[in-house]
Amino acid sequence: MALRHAVLAALLDEELSGYQVTKAFAAGVANFWHALPQQVYAELARLEKEGLVAGREVVQEGRPNKRLFRVTGEGLAELESFASAAAKPAFLREDLLVQVQAADHLDVDVLTERLTERYAFAEAKAALFEEQLRTMRGELDEAEFLRSGARVGPYLTCRRGRDFERANRDWCRDVMEVLRARRAAREEA
Repeated sequence: MALRHAVLAALLDEELSGYQVTKAFAAGVANFWHALPQQVYAELARLEKEGLVAGREVVQEGRPNKRLFRVTGEGLAELESFASAAAKPAFLREDLLVQVQAADHLDVDVLTERLTERYAFAEAKAALFEEQLRTMRGELDEAEFLRSGARVGPYLTCRRGRDFERANRDWCRDVMEVLRARRAAREEA
């Protein structure tokens, strides 16, 4: 996936400014795509030049003017083409996994600190995703929302982010338990 497709997907429901697209990335898209604000702005400029998005200037009093962007028919066709191609599996690259790989040769206390930090991060991120899911559902329970909610795509990707972070949290807990049990066994011997 290229950044262009993530930006196009972020613009499907409404016109957004570059700032709003960046905020949308931070709130919802960040669980599957990371981009710096300057990357988003540069991509919007490329997409506009290619005719995949259309921008218009909004004059504001007392503040700088802003540009709002919307997906064009060509942009939607680009997304449809992207969606028709086979998805490539993602590969996980995380420093903490390298550290755990070397666990037998590292200070277990230091490694446990890193795992505790990642556990807390994952727990907080999962809670944030859960709150976003509740907001998206409104008064509907999940089953009803999945059947008849306004847009299910953002909900499903947010749910994947929540589940991913829950899995990270649980893995950190399991690894810490294993490391503590192994240390206790060594100390008893």
